[in-house]
Amino acid sequence: MSIIDQVLNHSKELVDECDIVFIEKNITTVRITDSKIVEVKQNFDKNYGIRLIKNKKIITIQTTDEKNIKKSITDNLTTIKDIKPRKFWKGLPHKTTSKKLDGTFDKKLYHISGSNSMDIAQNMINSAKNNKIDTITGSLNIVSENFTLVNSNGLDFKDKSTYISGIINAESEQGNIPVSGIGHSSCRTLSNFSTEQIGRDAKDMCIKSINPQKIDSNNYSIIFEQYSVGELLAFVMASNFNFKVFSEKKSCFSDKLNEHVSINEFNLIDDPHIPEGIGTKFIDDEGVETKKNNIIEKGVFKNTFSNLFDSYKEGTKSTGNASRIGSPMGRSAEPIPISSPHNLKVENGESSQEEMIKNTKHGLLIGRLWYTYAVNPIKGDFSCTARSGIQIIENGEIKGPGKSVRIIHNLPAMLKNISEIGNNQKNIIQWASLPSITPSIKVENIKVDSI
Repeated sequence: MSIIDQVLNHSKELVDECDIVFIEKNITTVRITDSKIVEVKQNFDKNYGIRLIKNKKIITIQTTDEKNIKKSITDNLTTIKDIKPRKFWKGLPHKTTSKKLDGTFDKKLYHISGSNSMDIAQNMINSAKNNKIDTITGSLNIVSENFTLVNSNGLDFKDKSTYISGIINAESEQGNIPVSGIGHSSCRTLSNFSTEQIGRDAKDMCIKSINPQKIDSNNYSIIFEQYSVGELLAFVMASNFNFKVFSEKKSCFSDKLNEHVSINEFNLIDDPHIPEGIGTKFIDDEGVETKKNNIIEKGVFKNTFSNLFDSYKEGTKSTGNASRIGSPMGRSAEPIPISSPHNLKVENGESSQEEMIKNTKHGLLIGRLWYTYAVNPIKGDFSCTARSGIQIIENGEIKGPGKSVRIIHNLPAMLKNISEIGNNQKNIIQWASLPSITPSIKVENIKVDSI
C-alpha cells in the first residue's frame, strides 16, 4: 500500500472528509549574469498537503516527512476543538473523469539534462549579443512535476506536467542614460519554446531605447505591448474578478455584473484548456472539472472565478478555479487552494501593431512596465512606471525612444477607452505570478508624468 493510501485510510478513520495533495517537482534553473551563465541549479522536491474536515472544522498540514505523516495528522487533530466551524461547508468533490489535454507534457523537458538546459540558455544569450549591448542578464526555468490529488470521496487524480520559461534583460550604457530591453517566452513543450526570439526581442527593445528623449507630462494614446498588458492583467485587473473580492464589495466592478465595463470588442476569458498555456489543466487543484469562463464578453462583465470554499460561503458553485500555485511555475502542495484564473486570455482583435502605430497621432508605445500595483482597489486606481522600451509616436510614425514616465490611472476608465486590440497574442507570465495570453492593446487619453 502506498504512503498516500495509508495516509488517506488513516485520515478517514479520524475525520468526516479529507483531501491529500502530493507533488514531486523537478526544477532546473539556469541563471545569467554579466552575459554568461553563472549558475545551474537542479532541485527535486517532494511535498504533501493535507486538508482535514471534521464537524465542518478545517485544519491543514504541509510536510515533507513521509515517515511521520500519520502521527502529524493525529497530533494536529488535538487542536480542532479551538477552530471555528464553517457551517456553510458542503463537501469535497467526488470522483470525476479526467482527460489529458494537448500541449501540457513533453518527454524531452521531463528528462532534460543540465547540460541541455545550459545550451538553451546560451542560445538565449547569443541571440541577445550586439556591440551596443553591454550586459545580458536573465534566467531559464524548466519544471516537471508529478501531481497527485486524492480525497475521501473517491477522487483519485494523477497528472504529469512540464513547463519552460525564459527571460533575457539586455542593458546598454552607450547612450545618454542606461537603458534596457526585455525578451520572454513561456510554454509547456520544448518544440514551441522560442529560444532565439527571447534574445532578439530583448536586444531590439534595448537598442531602440538608446538615447531616449524626455516625454512631456501630458495625455497620450498608449499602445501597451503584450508583456506590459500581462503586467496589468496580473497586478491590476485579475483580482477584481475573484469571486471572494467581488462578493466582499472590494472589486471596482462589484456593482457592475451584467453591465458594460469595456468596449464591445473587448473579450476577457479564463481558458484552462488552451494548448501550451502555463495554467492549462482539465481538473482544478481540488478536483473540480475546469471550464472556459467568459469573464468579460463583448464588453459586458459576465462572470467571476472561484474555488469551493469561497463559493460555498456565498451559496454558489465553484467555477473550477482552485489553484495551488507553485514557483516558478506549476503547482504546489499548499493544503488550502486559492481562487485564481488558469490562463487569463484577451481575445485577439483585428489590428496589427503596425496599423495601431499608423493610427496614432500623439502617443507612446510601451514594451514593459515596472512597479505595477493597485493604489485604491475599490475604485480601480493603479500606478505603474515605464522605465525603458518606450517609443514616442507622432502622426503615425515612431519618432524615437522616450525616457521614463509614471502612469497613475483608473482601470474602469482604461477599459472603456480601449481604441484598438492587436492580433498578436502571446503567452506571458510575470515572475511568480499569473499566466496570461494577450495581444497588444491601445488605450486613449492616458495621463503620464515625466520622471
